[in-house]
Amino acid sequence: MAWVLAPLLLLVFLSGSSSPLVHAGADHGDDYRIVAMSSLRPEPTCWGHRVIPPYNGSWVPLSRPMGPCSPLGAAAVASLNDLLRQDQLRVDDILKKLSGDVRDNKDDGDKPPADLEETQYNYDPTIKTKVGTQTPPPSDSTVPKTNTSNLWSSLPGVEQTVVLDTASDVPWVQCSPCPVPPCHPQTDTFYDPTRSPTYSAFRCNAPTCTRLGPYANGCLNGQCQYRVVYPDGSSSSGTYSSDRLTLDPTNAISNFQFGCSHAVRGTFNRRTAGIMALGGGPESLVSQASSTYGDAFSYCLPPTASYHGFFVLGTPRVASSRYVVTPLLRYKNVPTFYRVLLRAITVAGRRIDVAPSAFAAGAVMTSRTIVTRLPPTAYVALRAAFRNSMGMYRLAKPKGGLDTCYDFTGVGKVRLPRIELVFDGDAAVELDPSGVLFNDCLAFVPNRDDAMPGIIGNLQQQTIEVLYDVGGGAVGFRRNAC
Repeated sequence: MAWVLAPLLLLVFLSGSSSPLVHAGADHGDDYRIVAMSSLRPEPTCWGHRVIPPYNGSWVPLSRPMGPCSPLGAAAVASLNDLLRQDQLRVDDILKKLSGDVRDNKDDGDKPPADLEETQYNYDPTIKTKVGTQTPPPSDSTVPKTNTSNLWSSLPGVEQTVVLDTASDVPWVQCSPCPVPPCHPQTDTFYDPTRSPTYSAFRCNAPTCTRLGPYANGCLNGQCQYRVVYPDGSSSSGTYSSDRLTLDPTNAISNFQFGCSHAVRGTFNRRTAGIMALGGGPESLVSQASSTYGDAFSYCLPPTASYHGFFVLGTPRVASSRYVVTPLLRYKNVPTFYRVLLRAITVAGRRIDVAPSAFAAGAVMTSRTIVTRLPPTAYVALRAAFRNSMGMYRLAKPKGGLDTCYDFTGVGKVRLPRIELVFDGDAAVELDPSGVLFNDCLAFVPNRDDAMPGIIGNLQQQTIEVLYDVGGGAVGFRRNAC
């Protein structure tokens, strides 16, 4: 399938955009929104999609783990302090790699994982896939299913719920044998490679194995071994393999390369099957599928766990004029990460008083980091402007690293200033209210110094379709997409 949106996106970027997203307050001609506080908190019911989803191409529903729309069921949710602590570990890892401090996996693997074993991270975006070609067992469910559900359940392979991660390169799922521990319990059936006739483990001398670089972990019984280490010391290791990956009833990838994990250490979401890596390295899903789907993907994260979002592999079939676009930049020495240039921030229609040079280090786009990190100079100016706009509400004590919090006791609706992130090319993206307030606090924190790259977290991306046109060198933003 040949995709053609990449040049169209660049054309929009070069010629400007007529999208209403470019101008502050375009929706109602006002610099503030009246927001019901209840809309910022998840409800016990799954309401499905807030916006009619684009059912075309390789569209896959997306959900937050542990919410009412998730297939993973209920579990204890991490405290805010634990969420923020885990979030900071991810940020520190990204910044360490960008600074050139990239050590061998085995060195990082000696660090003990953070002690968050019993908690779940409900801000990781997840999708359902199927791995392998074994015949699915007959369903004993007495609940009627839709035609789409019946078609999906009849497809070969084992259903696996995986986390989307734009800041890693190696996809993996837990594979039998995988005793618990070192593996963790998961909601889905464990993928058993011995039951899939299309499964194949890479030999140690195969080019695919020799190109694993920092993810190589030696050889075992003539089979290529991999190991991936994550920011908190968590890791996944096992056999580097290939099998069929099914995204939906009409989209599948043969000979999909992934880690067949036989040992998982640390604090992964303990109901999911693994990680679907979307980074810029050659091992990621995006790179592997580029010849078929084009070097592009997009996702839309819902505002709360009570709604579905979506993931699309390839370029969405949405008019390019509906996106505002900024150049996508890469780090030569760390190709995993996707970089954009933030130029300004507006609060209630006014740009905060910060020189453009404060944003010179750029910002990394991530799907799993929760809270956006800004250069301290920019953060202080944003905080001052936000507090000035929220002067009618009572300030509360800081919560973790969030230092601008409010006591909304008895407040049913809040008058919230509109906030826009303005990227290179004058691509202005207004944030959804769910990306402005998080646990009644301003959903931004500062980096340690202005020289550090910023991080665009997933809170600020909520309800916005974010299109990574990797081949075309552009990032597109389409508001109110989910």
